[in-house]
Amino acid sequence: MRGRRMIDRWEDDNKSFLRLNIKNKVLPTIYGGIIGDMLGVPVEFKKREDFHVQDVVGYGTYNQPPGTWSDDTSLTLCLVENMIEKGNTNDLMQKFKQYQDEGYWTPYGEMFDIGRTTVEAITRFRRGVLPEKCGGQSEFDNGNGALMRISPLVFVLHKEFDFVKKAEMIKKYTEITHAHPRAIVGSIIYVELLLRLYYNNSIDQSLREVKELFDENFTKEHIYHKELTHYERIFDQSFLNTPREEIRSDGYAVHTLEAAIWCFGTTTSFTEAVLTAVNLGEDTDTVASITGAIAGMYYKMEGIPENWLAKIARKQDVDKLIKNFYEYCADKAIIDEYGNI
Repeated sequence: MRGRRMIDRWEDDNKSFLRLNIKNKVLPTIYGGIIGDMLGVPVEFKKREDFHVQDVVGYGTYNQPPGTWSDDTSLTLCLVENMIEKGNTNDLMQKFKQYQDEGYWTPYGEMFDIGRTTVEAITRFRRGVLPEKCGGQSEFDNGNGALMRISPLVFVLHKEFDFVKKAEMIKKYTEITHAHPRAIVGSIIYVELLLRLYYNNSIDQSLREVKELFDENFTKEHIYHKELTHYERIFDQSFLNTPREEIRSDGYAVHTLEAAIWCFGTTTSFTEAVLTAVNLGEDTDTVASITGAIAGMYYKMEGIPENWLAKIARKQDVDKLIKNFYEYCADKAIIDEYGNI
């Protein structure tokens, strides 16, 4: 009996450690994205030479109070909630429709920002098109509207080591709004980069491994490998030495991912990374949101300024949802590992 109790205690300790580890990854990644978003909202579409953000400010582009977040966070929270509820992509598109119609998961109950490609996908969904057929498929549908909301997938994929299976899951949640292979490849790169950082790899090692995954799993003729060429700059060893003036920060998925990786890779703190992202100008909320998620995963909660966290709009609601999400992810991980909670 004594030996059995020791085994039970050892397993309980392991479960507690696993739960804490997941909490320490989920919270900063989601909060980091929200912080970046709210820092960028007041200066979205402004040219980088026309402003300099150093703290949380308000009003500006959308005339919103300090702490306001945009569609980046709203649609991310819709995905988080959908995952907790074990919903499918049809349920998720319903939430996106509610966001557009009713201001669902917005800071103040009213939508003020949404991307063209996402609007068109929701319109198709209203007409009865299946979710997997709703996303825009043209080369002009390669905006960052899927990239900005996809980070929560990391926490259900971190124990999946089959790259092709992961790519299929990421595709499934990208194509509901952005179905061009280039947008899907961008989402795969982003999620895989976060997964490498989840396991405490450096940015350089993470990028090398992501490139190797594509090379090892897809032939040169595969559409994903062909589209990967559009992202080739981030895999160049000298990319992080690129001058600031050569980093574009518009809404094109390729440029957004380049900018976010550059902002993270050329700075040494969460604060510096997200402020660098915001001050690039143009699509400030999304570039900073993705930078914030990456930097959050790396620097953890202790790296995120508490005074910024305190300014998040609807803080209690956001806190509750994120807490429920990390508990959902932790429970899932424990059941997968041990068979029970």
